[in-house]
Amino acid sequence: MTRKTVRIAMNGVTGRMGHRQHLVRSILALREQGGLDLGDGTVLWPEPILVGRREHALRALARRHGLDHVSTDLDAVLADETVDLYFDAQVTSAREEALRKAIAAGKHVYTEKPTATGLDGALALARLARDAGVRHGVVQDKIFLPGLRKLKRLIDGGFFGRVLSVRGEFGYWVFEGDWQEAQRPSWNYRAEDGGGIVADMFPHWEYVLRELFGRVRSVQALATTHIPRRRDEDGLPYRATADDAAYGIFELDGGAIAQINSSWAVRVHRDELVEFQVDGTEGSAVAGLRHCRAQHRSATPKPVWNPDLPATDAFRDQWQEVPDNQDFGNGFKTQWELFLQHVYADAPYRWDLLAGARGVQLAELGLKSSAEGRRIDVPEIAL
Repeated sequence: MTRKTVRIAMNGVTGRMGHRQHLVRSILALREQGGLDLGDGTVLWPEPILVGRREHALRALARRHGLDHVSTDLDAVLADETVDLYFDAQVTSAREEALRKAIAAGKHVYTEKPTATGLDGALALARLARDAGVRHGVVQDKIFLPGLRKLKRLIDGGFFGRVLSVRGEFGYWVFEGDWQEAQRPSWNYRAEDGGGIVADMFPHWEYVLRELFGRVRSVQALATTHIPRRRDEDGLPYRATADDAAYGIFELDGGAIAQINSSWAVRVHRDELVEFQVDGTEGSAVAGLRHCRAQHRSATPKPVWNPDLPATDAFRDQWQEVPDNQDFGNGFKTQWELFLQHVYADAPYRWDLLAGARGVQLAELGLKSSAEGRRIDVPEIAL
């Protein structure tokens, strides 16, 4: 076997997602398994370069994980010809400029979403990458979750018949930062920094719906800020200028209707932090992060509405668990593997910057729908 070292500039890995999911559970996990076997006698060995603004935080992270390379100078890192790939997990407001620089430097780019704060910027990035001839990918992790992969198995097997509706519930209570520390960064609640649950979650819903059920044809949304004042990482009060909850209705190709509630101001009374219920003519299923339960038409009970008597049915017990049948692994790591195979083994890959632009488009139109109080068509976009 031949080992090929791949130097990856990782920008924003001092943040929660960049650190836990991308650095530790993806890149470092690949190193722990001995690298990524491309199947042709080559093993890729990822060598991360930690990039960011806070040198002390970068060096502390490098010491913790036994890494050698950190930098606060993005331009210098991108000018280094030994750096192969650029990854971005910064705050949204800083992402577009950094991606432009990386593409101009001829680096392959892999990035969190949203890729830009607006559709024009997101499409411009996709065109720049196409014209530069670099490989590009966008994190679309939800479709790699075990629960949704089992749901996809049901779809591919024709379990649902004609899909009628999709109902999604996502969210949890994010503490305000006064009597308990907030578990999300304060920039998430500032529109001027690219925050807001629509900008964060509607890009997810775009690819989940497209991949599983069909592209979104129209959106009608109501976005709001339930908690108008919060405290930041230093305990200082600030005004939340971004939405912390959104209630959306999406019309899909094929006629199915999706309703998805997204909220950082909701207390969880469900099995997982995100769940989707799919109802079809032949069966239904409920899928979360890891679990998926199904109920076929032939096994559907016949409830009768009677408010005068207590319910005696154990409705949850009437559903059947869909088995794993395989080891799904971490969804972020799986997509990293696919992107690296795309770059270095020419494997097909469709979750690119154009796919990222579609997510930005849906968020932009969702906010427009909320502001104007009307349903808005979602046109297909192309480069």
